[in-house]
Amino acid sequence: MAWVGPANRRLRVQHEHNRLKQRHLGVLIGAVAALGAVLFIYYRWRNSGFVWKEFLSSVENVDWRWMGTAFCCVLLSYFGRAVRWEIMLRPLKRQTSLWRLMVATCIGFAAVVLFGRAGEPVRPFLIAKKEGVSFSSQVAAWVVERMLDLLMVLVIFGIALTQIGNSAIQHGEKVQAILKAAGYVGGASAAICLALLIALRQFRGQARERLTAALGFLPNTLHARIDKFLAAFEEGMASTRHSSYTWLLILYSGLEWVVLAGSFFCTFRAFPATASLSLTDALIALGFIALGSIVQIPGLGGGMQLAAIVVLTEFYGITLGAATSVALTLWVNSFVVIVPVGLILAFHEGIRWRSLKHLGDAGSGYSL
Repeated sequence: MAWVGPANRRLRVQHEHNRLKQRHLGVLIGAVAALGAVLFIYYRWRNSGFVWKEFLSSVENVDWRWMGTAFCCVLLSYFGRAVRWEIMLRPLKRQTSLWRLMVATCIGFAAVVLFGRAGEPVRPFLIAKKEGVSFSSQVAAWVVERMLDLLMVLVIFGIALTQIGNSAIQHGEKVQAILKAAGYVGGASAAICLALLIALRQFRGQARERLTAALGFLPNTLHARIDKFLAAFEEGMASTRHSSYTWLLILYSGLEWVVLAGSFFCTFRAFPATASLSLTDALIALGFIALGSIVQIPGLGGGMQLAAIVVLTEFYGITLGAATSVALTLWVNSFVVIVPVGLILAFHEGIRWRSLKHLGDAGSGYSL
């Protein structure tokens, strides 16, 4: 076992301390954002109040044919994510198991629901262990996936907002102009995201060497581990440097979000209060709610439900009780439905569920 000097030990302790501070800060920011949204909804609707009768009536009158279709779309989207990850693994491994990727995907997303953003490293860690590749390379794949998802959300959101005149949103001309402008800003942001994705394709060779050289002041052991991490990260970006793989990733990402948009549309059709909303309305709601889902409170979600309630009540004039039923259903369909599947698969794989929360830390140690 290699000897760890006092300087390296202090760096490790400081690194762990900083990581805990960042995690706590992220949870605090998420909680504050969620609290702010709750207060907004409370003060906006304090005079009308929450009517349980409306909530229960909305749930009782659900069209289960549409709801079943929405459920199938969500399950299909998880399969699509596994297929997309398989493309990112091709430069690293000639033959991969789609079943193993599907298992890791289900367990990983279940961990995100239960642990919040702290569960994000679970999926790349499990894939790395199952497929025999480095964790760092799968962190790179995760970065590519996040950028592709953000790109697709912004594109869909931008297109939908430019068609706001064909939606059922209740607003004046001034608000319509603002929302249209937001659509164009979303489109511009998508272009920037695409540019960053292209820039990451160039993360190799000299770029990595220059970054490693800039960190030459670090202790030799830590510097060597960082260099190893960057080399593995470079390997993980290999899929973006093949034009055929890149186009496949963009195609599958587009299909992924078309399926998710279909899930939202089917969910809206399932509830009487939102059955009249068009596909354009579903796309607009998807954009706002996807951005709201960035705020993820462990076990509770938070941002997604609150964003859905605000959009449905403020833009479409739907009552608070009915909007809450739709928002909770969207959250359950989009996230919670995968939790029992993930639990069963984790049990089948012999993974202790409590240990999943610490897989991210284990992965960091594995890569650095």
